[in-house]
Amino acid sequence: MKGRSVPKQLLNRFAPYLLVIAAFAAVRAVQARVGLSSSFEGQLIPICCYIVMAVSLNLVVGISGELSLGHAGFMSVGAFSGVIAATALQSSISSGLVRLAVAMAVGALCAGVAGMIIGVPVLRLRGDYLAIVTLAFGEIIKNVINCLYIGYDSGGLHFSFKSEADLHLAEGGAAIIKGPMGATGVTKLSTFTVGFILVLIALFVVINMIHSRSGRAIMALRDNRIAAESVGIGATKYKLMAFVTSAVLSGSAGALYALNYSSVVAKKFDFNTSILILVFVVLGGMGNICGSVVAAAFLTILPELLRKLNLENLRMLVYAIVLILVMIATNNPILKGALNHLWERITRRTARAEKGEKVQ
Repeated sequence: MKGRSVPKQLLNRFAPYLLVIAAFAAVRAVQARVGLSSSFEGQLIPICCYIVMAVSLNLVVGISGELSLGHAGFMSVGAFSGVIAATALQSSISSGLVRLAVAMAVGALCAGVAGMIIGVPVLRLRGDYLAIVTLAFGEIIKNVINCLYIGYDSGGLHFSFKSEADLHLAEGGAAIIKGPMGATGVTKLSTFTVGFILVLIALFVVINMIHSRSGRAIMALRDNRIAAESVGIGATKYKLMAFVTSAVLSGSAGALYALNYSSVVAKKFDFNTSILILVFVVLGGMGNICGSVVAAAFLTILPELLRKLNLENLRMLVYAIVLILVMIATNNPILKGALNHLWERITRRTARAEKGEKVQ
């Protein structure tokens, strides 16, 4: 029995890596031989960002069991801090790839600090209260950025909450964030290869945390908080660990996303974006990392695919129907039983093949 469970455990652990690597190789092969349309080409980096967002949110919602509705807030913190870092370092760092790496690191750090500040008081709440507070955090961040003006010159960075004129920039200085207009004139630095690497890093961090001692403690708190606390597991410590890790990954994805466009506005990271990421997690399966990867990629491509099929007027209707059908399929006990039976047959055949037995 133990011999049969090992291949399944290994496959569950490494399946997300294999899936992402296979998808990356397939896209590169299609680009080299046939080429992709400009619309699908433009979807590659957002797909990578949304996969990272879905995987990181699954750590909070699926693994930790806490409902967070402010994930787009961490993404916006990483996006705008990354844009500020990349723009301010433009004269001192000539390499675009290095500036992108620094911007993503700065975005991850700022989002991690925001996650720590929010998580310490908020994670003592449970259920709907936690969801409401995280929702409020996302809206507060959006409104703060809408009122924020940041520029840089030879004297460094300048901040103001009034107007661009109040920055008092010296000659040669420029405004980076212009209140409701957001960040304009951003130099595009993001690449699909960097997005692929970020996805692998996010998978490595999340999967290793799940299978670590901390991950087991987090899941124990999710399953029965009272029993876990009775044996000495600190609820706030481990839930904060998952929350901050998720925020750090979201910040790096936000920086990559923002540096893929010439302009970024705060309303892009509103409540609808948080709900969209939550939909990725729910459709892919709570706690299912592979499912989050597939759901994020599929649902990001689906609107564009429907547009290509000349279903412009019915695009959102078809999109909603597909979501409903997927939800019904993923919650169908008959379908789940059939898939589990098929999976058991595959693992039995794998175990027999490893032992050298003849497979029927």
